[in-house]
Amino acid sequence: MTLAIFDLDHTLITGDSDYLWGEYMVETGIVDELKFRKRNEIFYQDYQRGTLDNDVYLAFALEPLTHYTLEELYTWRADYVEKWIKPLIAPGAGNLLDKHRALNHDLLIISATNLFVTEPIAQLLGVSTVLATEPEIVDQRYTGRFLGTPTYQEGKVIALREWLENTGHSIAGSYFYSDSMNDLSLLEQVDHPVAVNPDDQLKTIAESRNWKIIDLL
Repeated sequence: MTLAIFDLDHTLITGDSDYLWGEYMVETGIVDELKFRKRNEIFYQDYQRGTLDNDVYLAFALEPLTHYTLEELYTWRADYVEKWIKPLIAPGAGNLLDKHRALNHDLLIISATNLFVTEPIAQLLGVSTVLATEPEIVDQRYTGRFLGTPTYQEGKVIALREWLENTGHSIAGSYFYSDSMNDLSLLEQVDHPVAVNPDDQLKTIAESRNWKIIDLL
């Protein structure tokens, strides 16, 4: 079956769910504002520039999860998705997903944002398969570490290849939708790369290669 692969942040939703989860934790007192907010902003700017040290960022982003029970975290996460993410679903996202469902394509979200954040958002969008950096859980507690290859930049290609090998799916005929220059390596792997409200760098490349450019806003 044909794969329809989607980036999440600034593609199917109009914000960055990883950055916003950090802001939600600040606003609700889960983390200390003075210690967290400035670093969260700096990491977000690094991501936008394509200069993020992802291992350092993941250590920062996953550390707050180690201080609370799964029950507490999942309660906050549900509140976050309901109040912060639902309003950010891109206006055209539902129709795009439904178009691929009507064609009997297999839908897949692959995101640099970790699985703790992305999994319920994918469920909200009706997409059952998510590839994202997986935080480690030991004895019902997050450890602050992650498993496998982080799904950032080239890591998305590696994670997708591993998933293809494990599931028997093929990348032949596949689509990938993304807004970001960070996803260039994966866009180059598929038969149908699509730039969605792209950043300036990706827009320039998409135009030069005659890739499709769409607007979901």
